[in-house]
Amino acid sequence: MVWMLAKVSPLDEVTTKALFQHPFVFTNHMLMITLGTILLLIVMPLALRRKGMVLSGFGNAIEAICLYLREEVVRPFLHDKTDKYIGYLWTMFYFILTLNLLGMIPLNRIVWMVTGGKENHLGGAATANIYVTGTLAMVAFFLFHVAGIVENGLVHYIKTFCPKVPWPMMPFMFFMEVVSSFVRMFSLAIRLFANILAGHVLLGTLILLITIYQNAFVATASTLFVVAMSLMELFVAFLQAYIFTFLTTIFIGLAVNPDH
Repeated sequence: MVWMLAKVSPLDEVTTKALFQHPFVFTNHMLMITLGTILLLIVMPLALRRKGMVLSGFGNAIEAICLYLREEVVRPFLHDKTDKYIGYLWTMFYFILTLNLLGMIPLNRIVWMVTGGKENHLGGAATANIYVTGTLAMVAFFLFHVAGIVENGLVHYIKTFCPKVPWPMMPFMFFMEVVSSFVRMFSLAIRLFANILAGHVLLGTLILLITIYQNAFVATASTLFVVAMSLMELFVAFLQAYIFTFLTTIFIGLAVNPDH
């Protein structure tokens, strides 16, 4: 049993594999995104159905997180504009969290055991794919610029990229402000990607020690460390979803309230 578990490498979770290529390429990470979306569309309405005045169980936990994000994270930056953007921020938080959690489930190995050892490429950590996190960051990038234009007008928003400095320095400062706005997008993408990837690499390394040394002591120690790091990864899944949402909120706040 230990030998079989040692063959299960979490590094497989971060590799993009094509499930089929006709009429278009559909990868394992695209599958996880689809599953995550379907899961949210089914679970959220069921969990938030009210049978009484107050939600209970899982629905109460979701509501508590939503209230915390709205009142403690978003409102201090967006103030009276909170309700205008909170829907997107809630959606983004739960979407990223769902992908992070699904990435911890070795779906391919579960199917492998159920089907009697038939190899497959199902499952994977979608948020350990830079294209996925880059797309999420790009959506956030367009959102906070569009929000800035809608709230302040195009001309006034462009002026926010020109701080009050002596005119010879203005072109340089304008260029730096534009570059800074793109840096925000890349920081969102790379932070989420790097943290999820690093966790799976560490788990893969710990499990690989079992096959390298092949003795009971190393197997026991590695298994205990894998359990501990898996619990840490569970915390990181929530933390990275929170950080992505928090930073996006800050960037929206800077765009809609440039004078502050």
